[in-house]
Amino acid sequence: MLILGLALLGSFFVGVFIWAVLQHFLTADIPSTLQYSTKFRFLHCMFLYMLTLAEIFEKLGICSMLRFLKLVQACVRIKKDDRLTVTDLYFGTIPVRLFQPKAASSGPRRGIIFFPGGGGFMGSLDFFHNLSSLLVLETDSVLLLVGYRKLPDHHYPSIYQDCLNASIHFLKTLKSYGVDPSRVVFCGDSIGGGHVACVTQALVGRSDLPQIKAQVLVYPVTQLINLQLPSHWQNRNVPFLSQKFMMTCVFKYLAIDFHWWDAILGGAFIPPEFWRKYRKWLSTDNLPSRFRKPGYQPQFPGPFNEAAYLENKHLLDIENAPLLRDDETIAQLPAALVVSCEYDILRDDALLYMKRLEDQGVPVMWYHVEEGFHGSFMFSDKKFFSFPCSLKIRNAVIDYIKSI
Repeated sequence: MLILGLALLGSFFVGVFIWAVLQHFLTADIPSTLQYSTKFRFLHCMFLYMLTLAEIFEKLGICSMLRFLKLVQACVRIKKDDRLTVTDLYFGTIPVRLFQPKAASSGPRRGIIFFPGGGGFMGSLDFFHNLSSLLVLETDSVLLLVGYRKLPDHHYPSIYQDCLNASIHFLKTLKSYGVDPSRVVFCGDSIGGGHVACVTQALVGRSDLPQIKAQVLVYPVTQLINLQLPSHWQNRNVPFLSQKFMMTCVFKYLAIDFHWWDAILGGAFIPPEFWRKYRKWLSTDNLPSRFRKPGYQPQFPGPFNEAAYLENKHLLDIENAPLLRDDETIAQLPAALVVSCEYDILRDDALLYMKRLEDQGVPVMWYHVEEGFHGSFMFSDKKFFSFPCSLKIRNAVIDYIKSI
């Protein structure tokens, strides 16, 4: 019986993997310019395998989808480096990890506050440990990695609140960690990059805190309103952030009923007066001409649905749409590095935010990766699983931070 049970269990896992492989080849769009496409396909098949297992376990009542994926993430091995002092702390109830070089320094070091990406459920301290260590050693900085509260136990606005509160706490105690108050950089990718924008905006005008020197936004989430931008259509099936997966993460974090999927995707929740006011910042008109797709003119937003608006108006909150912050605040923001990837569903979101910064006179360095995809930055410390585009982003981020 035991042998039969093990055989059935093995057949189940093999069957799920075969399903994931079929799903990959039937649905995934693989960038034609991507180097090491076989490795990319393998990683995406494994990603779909884990997602499929998570969905099955959730339907069977064994474990929620997001909790299973968090458990998988916990298997990541961290590398200890004798050149660093790494300390796990709590700022109130917020877990953070502090990375400090052991080597002597002639004076206070640059400080980096890092908000990790991960769709609101991944992005643990361990998952970003190795990348954080690398950034510290390459830039000779002190880095604070913020382990904000995540799904499935916490929803909007927990990430924003934790990133803001952890930053304020750190900024008030910089000298005790050997950080130069005049050289603090915010850095983040994906949802973490979006919260770099939000927190940097929220701290404008705070005379009781050191001014932020620069911000690094790697393919940031800057709005959840216009989901019909050219990159959202062009890259809707490109790993590792397909339209379906992105929408699922958004709906779960913002506690939105999946009944509203089509209404939100088509913009039916947007009040006409809101669109008239903010269209100038949300439309494709603000994109560089090369990213405006000829003939691509979706009917957006769709006919207004008041019920969709009333249940989902928090999508319009500034904490979910830093792109819409007022001109006066934007003009006071620190210099920025904006990283975008050609094959990323969020490419145009990054470009729209860059345009807002430039229009208000904020110094911006733009780094666009022609063969890049969403999530490539987090592979930059994975050696065999890294890609040339991963290393390009990593080096661009390191060079920019070293220039501060």
